[in-house]
Parts: sequence; structure tokens; C-alpha cells
Amino acid sequence: MFVAKNLLTALATVIDYALWAYMWAFIIRAVLSWVSPDPYNPIVRALYSVTEPVLSFLRRKLPLFAGSIDFSPMVAILAILFLQRFVVRTLLDLAMRMP
Repeated sequence: MFVAKNLLTALATVIDYALWAYMWAFIIRAVLSWVSPDPYNPIVRALYSVTEPVLSFLRRKLPLFAGSIDFSPMVAILAILFLQRFVVRTLLDLAMRMP
């Protein structure tokens, strides 16, 4: 059973790190929207290609505009925080309860 316990702990840790990295991608994209970055910069293009599928989904499903302010990155970050609190902690609790 210790193998399953270690597997769940490792899975929870990897998911937690991936969610943190994705959250920082949304934060960096929001900060970049305040300045006018070069759209042909490979880093900017990679950042937009990683975050745009989630943001476009949120924009289609929820009207998150207040004037000219787009609140979809904030909703995405809140969803990531929810997943961290729910999924990661659930996996860790399951791993800790194993004998």
C-alpha cells in the first residue's frame, strides 16, 4: 500500500505545481495586457497560446466584461485556486489515510 500512498502524494504534488505555473501564466498575461508587448515575441505568443483556450471559453460562457475591463483572468485564477484547495488536498488526504 505504500506504493499507492507515494503515487497519490506525488500526483498531488505534480498537479499542485502545474496549477501554480498555470496561475502564474494568467497573472503574467494580465500584467502584459497593461503594456503593449510585441505580439511577435515568441514568449508572448507561447503565453497567449497557453492561456487563450481557457480565457476564450470563459468569455463565451460568462459575460465577464465591465466596461473595458476583462475579468476572465480573475475567474480563471479563482478556478485554479479552487482546484488546488479541492483536488490537491483531497488527493493528499487520501494518501495520508492509507495504511
